[in-house]
Amino acid sequence: MPKLPAQMTVVGISKPGGPEVLVPETRAVPVPGPGEILVKVEAAGVNRPDVAQRSGAYPPPPGASDLPGLEIAGEVVALGEGATRHKIGDKVMSLVAGGGYAQYCIAQDAQAMTVPPALSMQEAGALPETLMTVWHNVFERGALKPGETLLIHGGSSGIGTLAIQLAKAFGSKVIVTVGAQDKADACLKLGADHAVNYKTEDFVDAVKKLTGGAGVNVILDMVGGDYIDRNYDAAAIEGRIVQIAFLSGPPKATANFAKLMTKRLHHTGSTLRPRSHADKAAMVAAIEARVMPLLRDGRIKPLMDSTFPLEKAADAHRRMETSAHIGKIVLVV
Repeated sequence: MPKLPAQMTVVGISKPGGPEVLVPETRAVPVPGPGEILVKVEAAGVNRPDVAQRSGAYPPPPGASDLPGLEIAGEVVALGEGATRHKIGDKVMSLVAGGGYAQYCIAQDAQAMTVPPALSMQEAGALPETLMTVWHNVFERGALKPGETLLIHGGSSGIGTLAIQLAKAFGSKVIVTVGAQDKADACLKLGADHAVNYKTEDFVDAVKKLTGGAGVNVILDMVGGDYIDRNYDAAAIEGRIVQIAFLSGPPKATANFAKLMTKRLHHTGSTLRPRSHADKAAMVAAIEARVMPLLRDGRIKPLMDSTFPLEKAADAHRRMETSAHIGKIVLVV
C-alpha cells in the first residue's frame, strides 16, 4: 500500500454564492470505510448539480462529503473492509455523492468502474455521473428502443452529447434542441439526425415536421417550465417524457394534463445523488454489461469542452454558467 499524506488540497464552498465562493483549502485525507475505496483523483467532472450546490440550492445528502464533485477518475490507493472489486493501483472512474473536488476522494467499491484503455483519465473523469444519468433516464426510465426517436433538450451539454452517442449506438433516431449553430454542428457531427435551434424555430413544429406528424417516442428534458406542456405536444402516442432538471427556473409549470390521457403519455423523472448504494450499483452493473463494450471499442466517449486545474474550479463554474460550453468541463488534479 502506498504511503499516503495526512492532508490534501480540496476546493470547498466558503458560503452560498457565485463562483468566487469556491476556495482551495487543506483537509485531512479521508479513510475508506466498509465497502469503500480511496481514490487519488486525477480528474473530476464539473456538473450542473455542483453549481446548484455552490449556490445553496442542492445540499449534499446525509453522510456525504460537503465538497462539490459527483464524478472522478484516478488510482485506487486504499481499500476499506470488504472492498474486493478493485485492488490498489487500479485506474477507476466512479460516481460519488460528493467530495470530487479534491486530491483524494472516497468512492463506493461497487460503483467504481475500471477505466477502459480507450479513454484518457480526463475523459474518464467526465463520464460516471453523466453516463449513469443518461443510462438510467433514457434507457431504463424512458425505455428507448431501437428505431424509436429521442428528443434531447440541451443537446450540446455533457449529458446531451453522451445521450446522442448512446441512442445512435443502440439504433435510435435523435433530434436535439440547441441555441447556436456551433452547437448544432457539434451535435450533428456526433450523429444526431436533426438539430433544432430553439431561438429561431418552435421545437414542437419542427418535431412534427421531422416525424411526419407522429411526434417523438422519448424526450429527455432538463429545461422544465413551459417546455413541459410543449413536450406533451411534441410527444408521440405512448410517448415517455423524462425530467432530469429545471434549468428554466422553479420546478413549477402550467400544462394541459388532458394530453397525458389522450396520448397515453408517461411523464417521469429522477435524481441520482440521493439514490441508495444498491440502486447505483445496479446501474453500474447494467452499464458494464451494455455500455462498457462500446467504451472499450472507442465507439463512445465524452465530448470534452475544456479543462481547468483543481485550484481554478471557480473559473470552471464561470465557464459552465455562460452556457457556451459544448460537452464536458473537467478539473485536472
